[in-house]
Amino acid sequence: MDLERPFLSSYTDSRGKLRWRFRREGKTISLRGKPGEPEFEARYRAALHGNDPKLAVVTPLPGAARPKSFGAAWRLVKTSPEWKAFSAATHSKNTHLSEMFLTSRVVPDAEVLWRDVLVSDFKRRHAKIILSEHAATPHKAKHMLTAIRRLIVAAMDEEWIESDPTFKLKWVPSYKGWRAWTDEELKKYEARWPIGSTPRLVYALGLWLGHRRSDLVRLKWSDVKKETVEIEQTAKTERKVVLPITPMLREVLDATERRGETILFTRYGKPFSDKALGERMQVWTKAAGCEPGCTLHGLRKTLGRILAESGASTRQLMEVLGHDDIEHAELYSRDAERSRLARDGMAHVVRLRQKS
Repeated sequence: MDLERPFLSSYTDSRGKLRWRFRREGKTISLRGKPGEPEFEARYRAALHGNDPKLAVVTPLPGAARPKSFGAAWRLVKTSPEWKAFSAATHSKNTHLSEMFLTSRVVPDAEVLWRDVLVSDFKRRHAKIILSEHAATPHKAKHMLTAIRRLIVAAMDEEWIESDPTFKLKWVPSYKGWRAWTDEELKKYEARWPIGSTPRLVYALGLWLGHRRSDLVRLKWSDVKKETVEIEQTAKTERKVVLPITPMLREVLDATERRGETILFTRYGKPFSDKALGERMQVWTKAAGCEPGCTLHGLRKTLGRILAESGASTRQLMEVLGHDDIEHAELYSRDAERSRLARDGMAHVVRLRQKS
């Protein structure tokens, strides 16, 4: 019996945990917590006076986050200089992925969200479980891992956590996504869609400018100068790229009637949307007898392949395609170098056999 708190006693439950109870006149009331805690003291006083406990109501402020939690790390990320340097499209993509992670449940049957979990409680096994949940969309899983790592790095900068539990954890998609067109597919498309048609114009812009369809649909005639085309990138870097007009592109542009502000427009005279242009390209490639997978982004990869095979440097690839990351540009260079090495190696074999 606690002399300072009449009718209060303690006991150890079956799990070895110390519990407290209020017992008077044959009535027992279990009290949560322990002496000294506000909630415990409020419940004890209520039991002593025969009243209902009046507990303080905690109302979280809008946008409030638990200290050192993933929610708090997200606030740090959004105010960092690195985040402010991203383009609007990158902000949108990363916000979507981060919010998807933060608002997901730690355990399906529990109410706890990752937003409220301490970053220090995040383990490698948690990352593997999250990745496995997105196994059907491997590229999304890869980007989700990047978003989580950004939160972890913010926590490490604040010394909330000493190391990254996802270090060297890789998630490589089982497929490479958009592929480059083959030379045969290029010939089929050109044979089906003559110069002067909209499908050929879209194809020429995609192949000889090598930019994303979100940039192509915004191209205006005012962007076409005497010898160059100026492209305002919107998808990632928000930078201006100035490209020379090749004879192949010039031939198509000269055959195009200028009927509006934008170069590309629908049959109704309206500018194409990003999504609509991609859908139309599927129709046009199918009509040309091309294999599935011939996309506008595939033309971008095709130009990268052609540049690398022609001996263009990695830096030149970066400038033409608008890459800020050298790793992306080096993919084309490595593939071209492998092809050249294999071709040269087999040439040695042929020469050797011919001499024998």
